[in-house]
Amino acid sequence: MESARDLWARLAAALDRAPDVVLPLAQVALAVAIALALHRLAFRMALTRIDGRRDMRAALLRRARRPLRLVALLTALLLTLPQVSMAPDLGGAIWHAVLVLVILLIGWTLILITNFVTERSLQRQRLDLEDNLMARKRVTQVRVLRRAIEILLGMVTVAVALMTFESVRRYGVSLFASAGAAGLVLGLAARPVLSNLIAGIQIAITQPIRLEDVVIVENEWGWVEEIFATYVVVRLWDWRRMVVPLSYFIENPFQNWTRETASIIGSVYWYADYTLPVAEMRAKLEEVVEASALWDGKVKVLQVVGTDKDTIHLRGLMSARTSPLNWDLRCEVREKMLDWLQREHPEALPRLRGELSPTPEPAERRAAEPPRPGQETGPDGDGQ
Repeated sequence: MESARDLWARLAAALDRAPDVVLPLAQVALAVAIALALHRLAFRMALTRIDGRRDMRAALLRRARRPLRLVALLTALLLTLPQVSMAPDLGGAIWHAVLVLVILLIGWTLILITNFVTERSLQRQRLDLEDNLMARKRVTQVRVLRRAIEILLGMVTVAVALMTFESVRRYGVSLFASAGAAGLVLGLAARPVLSNLIAGIQIAITQPIRLEDVVIVENEWGWVEEIFATYVVVRLWDWRRMVVPLSYFIENPFQNWTRETASIIGSVYWYADYTLPVAEMRAKLEEVVEASALWDGKVKVLQVVGTDKDTIHLRGLMSARTSPLNWDLRCEVREKMLDWLQREHPEALPRLRGELSPTPEPAERRAAEPPRPGQETGPDGDGQ
């Protein structure tokens, strides 16, 4: 008992000898520590009760953990500071920090609410279905607009927090008053960010591309994997990733194979001899295409699209539900038709024609040559 009294007496004596700022700061720190401990305890109990649940309240509680920790911190400061006597400069600095934290908390809360609402609205949109055009439209629009809103909320929050500093306010007023070279420099510096941000809003509204669209960009074929605030990730056919600025899809031409529907027509070319029976090959092509599970039942055509001095050029058209299926269908048809040509009409494969004539012997060639002018020929063939 006496040791505890001695410890308390020593602590009181140390506080009496300490500077005036130590005791108020210690009281504020103790209040903050108690608030954070209560927040952790309350959330541990709440998360234990909702463990395994996937409803709206459970998801909202999990997302609100960090913002509520900041709320607990601000609550402790707001309840403690009026009860603590400290120097005006220190008190003013702490109150200013509280104001900045409140502004950041409001912006953070708005961003979290935006994310929560958008994700809840997209839960029923399935991109793994074959006919997912409407889902891709909705998901693309919501995600791009959400990222644009997040950037705007972040910029506004930071700007409001900075404007609470007197030096920043004076600099901002002087910058607007000059409205000359400094404004021009800032505008040029912010041009890439603003152009991509505006391009993102345009893409969300007009939707030239959507998630999982099949596109050809810079002669590379792939799918739109993700659309971020300033760039797009294209997943190429060989699993590489191409990162393209958002403004590229507004300012440059590109191919979108799934703008309205994923169905596509593919072509296969053959070069054959003029002796090929085209009608028979057309019937075989239709048989092969109809027997394939990859065909969508719409297009199956064989046409002679060109000729040259040695071969005829044939083009087969066939359709499928998606571009990957169409690629596989074209490869299948090409292989089976080549096998049919080799077995049934090997003489119709491309060939080069030429005419061979016997070459006369040298004596026969000399005898066949006419005599030269002024030259006589004797009976034995010798010149006289």
